[in-house]
Parts: sequence; C-alpha cells; structure tokens
Amino acid sequence: MSEMLKGIAASDGIAAAKAYMLVQPDLSFSESSVEDTEAETKRLDDAVEAAKADLKIIKEKAAANLGAEEAEVFEAHLTILSDPELIGNIKDKITNDKVNAEKALKDVTDMFIAMFEGMTDNAYMQERAGDIRDVTKRVLSHLLGVNLPNPALINEEVVIVAHDLTPSDTAQLDRNFVKGFITDIGGRTSHSAIMSRTLEIPAIVGSGDATSAIKEDQTVIIDGIEGEAIIEPSAEELKKYEDKASDFAKQKAEWEELKDAKTLTADGKQFTLGANIGTPKDVAGATDNGAEAVGLFRSEFLYMDASELPSEDDQFEAYKQAVEGMGGKQVVVRTMDIGGDKELPYLPLPEEMNPFLGYRAIRISLDKQDIFRTQLRALLRASNYGRLAIMFPMIATVKEFKAAKAIFEEEKAKFVQAGKPVSDDIEVGMMMEIPAAAMIADKLAKYSDFFSIGTNDLIQYTMAADRGNERVSYLYQPYNPSILRLIKNIIDSSHAEGKWTGMCGEMAGDQIAVPILAGLGLDEFSMSATSILKTRSLMKKLDTEKMKKLAEKAVNECETTEEVISLVKEFTD
Repeated sequence: MSEMLKGIAASDGIAAAKAYMLVQPDLSFSESSVEDTEAETKRLDDAVEAAKADLKIIKEKAAANLGAEEAEVFEAHLTILSDPELIGNIKDKITNDKVNAEKALKDVTDMFIAMFEGMTDNAYMQERAGDIRDVTKRVLSHLLGVNLPNPALINEEVVIVAHDLTPSDTAQLDRNFVKGFITDIGGRTSHSAIMSRTLEIPAIVGSGDATSAIKEDQTVIIDGIEGEAIIEPSAEELKKYEDKASDFAKQKAEWEELKDAKTLTADGKQFTLGANIGTPKDVAGATDNGAEAVGLFRSEFLYMDASELPSEDDQFEAYKQAVEGMGGKQVVVRTMDIGGDKELPYLPLPEEMNPFLGYRAIRISLDKQDIFRTQLRALLRASNYGRLAIMFPMIATVKEFKAAKAIFEEEKAKFVQAGKPVSDDIEVGMMMEIPAAAMIADKLAKYSDFFSIGTNDLIQYTMAADRGNERVSYLYQPYNPSILRLIKNIIDSSHAEGKWTGMCGEMAGDQIAVPILAGLGLDEFSMSATSILKTRSLMKKLDTEKMKKLAEKAVNECETTEEVISLVKEFTD
C-alpha cells in the first residue's frame, strides 16, 4: 500500500528511484568478551580495509568535484588507517583484554583523541583529533554492518532522504545518480531548495517526517511540481507520474524555443531575465537557459568551498571566468555574505543569540577590511574581462553604504595610480533586504547605482518570521501587501534618480508574483536558471498597462495574501 507525504515544492520536475537515507546511523554497541581473538582481529582488519576502500572513492570524487586541496583531508584519513601504532594498539587490546573489536577500537582511539586535543599549543595536532574521530566512526560503521551515508559514494540512481541538506552535502551531489530529494525541514528559500533548482533536481522540502516515514531502498516518487512524495507506489501510480513527467518534458521543450528570444511582453515592453549563480561553473547553466545577465553571483561559495580564505588570485580567476563566460552580459557579484547559517570553519564568528540579526555580511566586511579589500581588488582586476557590477549585502543605513563604497573607491584609485587596467563603468549597488533600508530607498538611491531586492530576507525581516522555521512558514508571504508596498517604494525611488532595480530573491521567478512585479516596473528579474524560460513564456502573455492596474490594486486595495493571489488570477486568466 503506497503512502503520500506532502511538503513544499522546491524544484520542478518528477523523479522516481530508490531511497538513499542521508541520516546518521546509530553507532552504539555493547562491550563483550571474546575467546577467538584471531577471528576478532580479522573482523577489525576487514572493517579497516572496507573503510579504506570508501575513503579512496570519496577522495577521487572530492578531487573531481571540489579540487585536489579539498581531497587532501581524505588522504590524511587514509594515512591514519595505515598507522601501525594505532592499529597495533587496537589489536593488542583485543588480544590482551579479550574484548570485541568495537570496544578495543573505541578505547584506543579515545585515548589518542584526548592526547591530541590536549596539545593546546599545536593547532595542527588538535585538528588530527577530529580526523581520528571521523575515521573511528567509519571503521565502527563497518564493524556494526550499518551504512555511514556519504553523497560522494552514491553510484546508482537514488532519491536522497534527509533531515536537511547542508551546502557541502549539495556540493557533492552527482546529478547523474541523484534524481531528486526530500527533506524534513526547510522552505522554498532554504539553501537546499535553492541548490536543488541550480542543479535542476526535483525536490520537496519541509515534509516534516520524511526520514521517519521512508526506509532505505524503498521506491519513492518525488513530484517537485506539487510538493508530493509517494512511498512504494503502485504500478498505476508509477504510470501516472511517468505521464506527468512526459508532459513536463514537453512543456520544457516548448520553453526551450525561447532560449535566444528577448524578454518581451505582449505589448512589446522589454525586461531583463537573469540567473542566480554560486560558482563560475553555473554560468553554463545560465546561458543554456537563456539568461540575459547574472543578477546574483553568490561569492560566499568561493569562501565556503575552501579550507582557508581564498586568495586574491583565486577569486580573480573565478570572477574572470564568470564575466568572460557571460560574453559581455552583466554579472552582478554580491560581496561576501557570510554569517547567519553560512559559517566558515576557518573564520570563527562569535556565538550569538540570533545570528541572522547579528554580525554578518557587510558588517563583517567593514570590520575585517583586509578580507573585504582582497575581494574588491580581485573584482577590480576581473572588471577588464566583461561587464561587472558589484553589490553589498545587508545594508541598513546610508552611512554603511557610503563606507563600503568609499573602500571600493580607495582600492580603485590605487589601481589607477599604479597604472593597472580597470574598467571605468563598474556599477556599485546594494542589496535591499532590510526593511529600514527599503523605507529610505529615496535617500540610498542618490548614492547607489542600482538596487537588487533580496526578497528571501526582506520577507523574513518584515514579517519577523524565520524562513527556515516550518512552524511560522505560513508568514513567509511574498504577496502580502506590506511586502508589495516596500517593493514599490524601492522601485519608484530608484527610477526617480534614473537608476534601475533588480530582484534576486526567489520571488523574481514566482509565477504569481511576476505579473505584479512587471506592473510595478521592476527592471531585472534574477532567479534560478531553470525558472528563466518558464518566466519568459509567462511574460509573453502579459500586457504591462493591464499589469500596472493589477499592481496598483494589489498595493492599495488588498488586505491579505489570499486577496492578492485571487486578483492575479482574475487579471491573468
């Protein structure tokens, strides 16, 4: 008998495959005495060899996907498993104390971990304690015969089932094998959801209990269009979803025909549709989906995918690759947006009661100017290879924006003074994601070359509702008149100063929001690349004069989200 799970549709598409549980297993065990110590030593040897085989595969995958430097940590793990002193001590304990391999492994590795952690004056040795802990877990999983999940080891078609997916988890997903995923928590704007759209993998988030309802190897259908998962579907249900997948593929083929078309409305008004990207590798997906710009390059992924602060040269190469790849179309790079739920292990931030409202983004950049200036120099160098724009995240006041722009101007002046080539048409703008800034958009528009509305944060801060908390997810309301009024104020303020406004939050590709945003005069819509052609298709059907009336009514007459949705349907049917 099949079972249905409902969640939030995070990424369009249909997938059916075996479940792969990305859930940490129970590694508890009981101590027992053994008579046949030789057989127990053999059990240990087998588990160690199996762990080594895992690590070799993980290392190869990490080298291919993340680079040789990232793969070195797994080489360190392999070295630990080949250490005769460590393995010899475990075997001696089995033989001398006549205990099971699990107990001997745990006792000996605990001793080494405590010893290394005690070396407070040697950071390198303290890090080795973490490596031994990881290796112990892997060997223990083989002794207990349980799977230690690792996305890098997946070599068959699966649907990932997880409580949540971290950015590093999603970075390891191989689209050839991972056909879709479902998580217990999260919303449409959580990082796992955004990454699923970038990877073009059907996904459902915020299902509540996928990890307890689904078992390893069960067949699961992921309907990322409706936000439904079917566990152990019948033959009829599989056929129904195959047909739905086929219809979706036909729809996508129709959208494909618009790849090289301009984004024009029914009455001939032109807009710009851009893509949000995380790395230079994503540029191919942007151009394949007909992007007319990159409206958001999330530069923090360059920091998150490294084991130390990326150098000026490393960043320059990444930005250069992106601007060259877009062939003269504008690339807007957001400066480092670290903090909140985006942490860097090598840049410890203070523990805070509410990190989302704390020390993050531009606040870190203005405080740690050496990091900020390194990034700006890399961007200035890359500006010669295409059309580059820069924007600062989390700006709350005019003073903050002026301070950030002054640092940029200082670094640019140094380039000019030294006779280094630098573009003279770099636009410098800001993210509009804090309600305080949105309320003084008229003041900020005098200094900023453009605005980019980050609706994911603007909505959560305006509604005082954490976007990752499913208990208050009903308050994530993009169409609430309060949000629409803020957006209108931002757009009108920029236009009054002859500037432009884009939107790089998920709302930009939302099919209910697009007609209102077009009516409000939003200039650039930037979204997950996979939403571009669908949005271009919708734009072709819109009459902007009619959409202006829709927007006016939504902003001035509607009281609720539901009223706005009804109004959009009435105007676009």
